[in-house]
Amino acid sequence: MKKRHGGFTLIELLVVVVIIGILAAIAIPKFQNTKGKANAATLRSDLRNLATAEESYFYDYGTYTSNLTAMNVTLTSGVTVTFGAATAAGWSAVVTHPLAYPIQCAMFMGGVSPLAPATTEGLLVCQ
Repeated sequence: MKKRHGGFTLIELLVVVVIIGILAAIAIPKFQNTKGKANAATLRSDLRNLATAEESYFYDYGTYTSNLTAMNVTLTSGVTVTFGAATAAGWSAVVTHPLAYPIQCAMFMGGVSPLAPATTEGLLVCQ
């Protein structure tokens, strides 16, 4: 009589690997979506901070600026700001982040031309 050694067969191991692959295929897109939402929240937060800094600067100097250092505002690493205008009449800006692409958030205040996707003064809009 031969003594049988305990262990898994090749078929059993392949079934386990396939099941793990299916679970990973389901979980990875959900995780990517969560990261995208977190990056979009970062954009909204940074744009709100920028709006607060702009209003503070306007209160002190009577005009708006596009100089982030002068406003004493620090954005999250990787977030870039594109100003459309920053004058005594108002300001407009769009914030983007490479990991949040294609989402971008925009806002404008005063009598300046808005940058897309902003359409209503003072309302933060993300697209």
